[in-house]
Amino acid sequence: MAAPRHRAAPDHTHPDDVAVETALAALADPVRLTLVRELASSDEWSRSCGSFDVPVGKAALSHHFAVLRAAGLVEQRDEGPRRVNRLRREEFDARFPGLLALVLREG
Repeated sequence: MAAPRHRAAPDHTHPDDVAVETALAALADPVRLTLVRELASSDEWSRSCGSFDVPVGKAALSHHFAVLRAAGLVEQRDEGPRRVNRLRREEFDARFPGLLALVLREG
C-alpha cells in the first residue's frame, strides 16, 4: 500500500515584505482580481480553492493563488483534504492603505 501523500504547507509572504509593483501586478490579472473580490465578500477560511468560479484549470488556479500569496494578499491553510483561503485585508491595508478598497470597487 502506498503511503498517503501530504501536501507541503504553502509559503506566505507578509505584506510588509511586498513591493508595491508586486502588489499591483498581482491585482492586475482578471482571474486574480476575481479571486480577491470573492474572498473579500466571503467569511474568512470559508472558501476552498475549488469553490471559485474562474475560467482556468487546476494548475493555473494554483499558480494564481501562489502569486496572491507572494503578494501578501492571501493566506491559505489545509483543512483535511481542502485548502482554504482568507484575504489578508487588515495586514494588506496596513501596508498599502486604500489599495484594496480601490480594486474591490466594481467597475
